[in-house]
Amino acid sequence: MTAPSRAAATTSDEAPAAVVAGHVSLDIVPALQGPVKLEPGRLVVVGPALTSTGGAVTNTGLALHRLGVRVRLIGKVGADLFGRAVIDALAEEGERLADDLIVSGDEATSYTIVINPPGVDRSFLHCAGANRTFSARDVRSEQLDGARLFHFGYPPLMPAMFANGGTQLRELLARAHDRGPATSLDVCQIDPDDEAARVDWHEVLANALPLVDVFAPSIEDLLFMLDPDARDRLLAGAELTAVVDRARLAELAAVLSGMGAPVVAIKLGEHGLYLRTTSDTARLGAFCNRLGLDAGAWRAREVLSPCFEPRVVAGTTGAGDATIAGLLAALLRGADPVDAATSATAVGACSVEGADPTSGIPPWPRVAERIASGWRRLPVGIDLGLDAAIERDPTGTMVFT
Repeated sequence: MTAPSRAAATTSDEAPAAVVAGHVSLDIVPALQGPVKLEPGRLVVVGPALTSTGGAVTNTGLALHRLGVRVRLIGKVGADLFGRAVIDALAEEGERLADDLIVSGDEATSYTIVINPPGVDRSFLHCAGANRTFSARDVRSEQLDGARLFHFGYPPLMPAMFANGGTQLRELLARAHDRGPATSLDVCQIDPDDEAARVDWHEVLANALPLVDVFAPSIEDLLFMLDPDARDRLLAGAELTAVVDRARLAELAAVLSGMGAPVVAIKLGEHGLYLRTTSDTARLGAFCNRLGLDAGAWRAREVLSPCFEPRVVAGTTGAGDATIAGLLAALLRGADPVDAATSATAVGACSVEGADPTSGIPPWPRVAERIASGWRRLPVGIDLGLDAAIERDPTGTMVFT
């Protein structure tokens, strides 16, 4: 057995503001002219393939890097062609960005083939590869020193992290908290036929969320984990707006806050980002202290930031990860909940303007300029309730009062 190799960690005088760990892969996106019909023995002609790094580590991590945040990326790849492609792509973005990737000689690099026909919802062919053995020990405690924020992404694609009620996930989050950073967690789509679909995710989240400061799932992923009836309706083809309204979002956020997460940010795709914070003064205060935030400004807030209208839509893969990067970067700047949610959807909109998940994201000052210039918002199709008391900040983010 070949032992995994690591490059030396970044020196202490270059401590990152954020550490992003978890799932990493290579995305392969064939250019398609229309719907794909796969049949035995049939040849399907496609165009050139776009290849880019994928997964939470590279999508969220590179988005933070592009926004101007010093970041450390920790994930696992194989000693193969795809692994070299991931490392080379990161090295092109920043000299040290690939330094903390683990290269395993015994495992294949994860990859995803993204089937994205025009006008049709995306589907994915995914190989988890080396992510399957990623565990808490793959993040060394010293790699967290000096960081203000630790983000972990995609445990549903990492069996070692969700086994036994998420013991490894909880261990890693506890160690991160012990070293000082605030923590955030994202999950991902689950294959209904995969072993992850048979996991008690309520148990995993109940174990993990007391150690998570910001939980940022998509609504689809959250319903899959916590609401089987809604999950089945979506799988049967129901529209999201027929399954979820503002009241349901509030209920789900309250459940997650009750499990321990002081900040819940639910990604709503084309409908924006819903953010709700706890009224638990002690739990919220501990989170705010880690980042130097104004606890009074964060206590018991409920906001919805509609999507900003992109100039073009070149690709939507990774937009949710970019949205999280916008949220986390705002926390590092000391933003309040309204500004943080606004930042999140703005960065998400920039993401879809590039062919890959991160190339459309400029440095934060340019994003801020677009917001300040009166950047148009898209409509929200989710029912907000006839009796909802809503105020809008100058940029168009909704504040429930």
